[in-house]
Amino acid sequence: MGITSKPVVFAILSAVVILIGTTVTVFVPLFMPSTQPVSAAIKPYTAVELEGRDIYIREGCNNCHTQTVRPLRTEVLRYGEYSKAEEFAYDRPFLWGSRRTGPDLNRVGGKYPDAWHYKHMQSPQGMFEKSNMPPYGWLAKNRLDTTYSYKKTSILGYGYSENDVRQQIAQYHATVTDGTYSSKESRDQVTPPELRQELTEMDAMIAYLQKLGRDVKNLEATK
Repeated sequence: MGITSKPVVFAILSAVVILIGTTVTVFVPLFMPSTQPVSAAIKPYTAVELEGRDIYIREGCNNCHTQTVRPLRTEVLRYGEYSKAEEFAYDRPFLWGSRRTGPDLNRVGGKYPDAWHYKHMQSPQGMFEKSNMPPYGWLAKNRLDTTYSYKKTSILGYGYSENDVRQQIAQYHATVTDGTYSSKESRDQVTPPELRQELTEMDAMIAYLQKLGRDVKNLEATK
């Protein structure tokens, strides 16, 4: 009698073979360096950018915007250089998405000045008449909570010390509250007077958006 005549034994052996195959072909490669490319040109998010990313996720922005440019001529012409695996080395979770109710944002960093983003967040229809994006002006009325910023970067393994995180927050705060800030007028228009000397959730959101694709653009510019 062959093994095929013993259904229970056959089922058990089949399950074992499938499990071994799945482990070897799926789970083992996940922990191999070749499947986790890292580029020195790609930098981790700063503490403020990470806070902005958390707000982006909290508000469900990834439900309408993707963050991956496919290597198709039409997409590259519209959005820019197609996405590379190493770009997402510091993303937890990934925000590739599958719906483009709004445009892809993987190359939006540096495409517009901060002033444009302040106006767009305040009134999307003021920038694009047919936009179906809801306004997010109220983010400028929320003081940014950085209580857990260091803990977040530490858990994600970004390699920042607590002092690094404090400096990153202080540096961005000094930038957006400086009287010579290039986008001061637009920021003041959406930010309540009592918060203009503070970091707001809108500041962090814009910091995050300006990070998207920036490292790749800098890398391409040096070639």
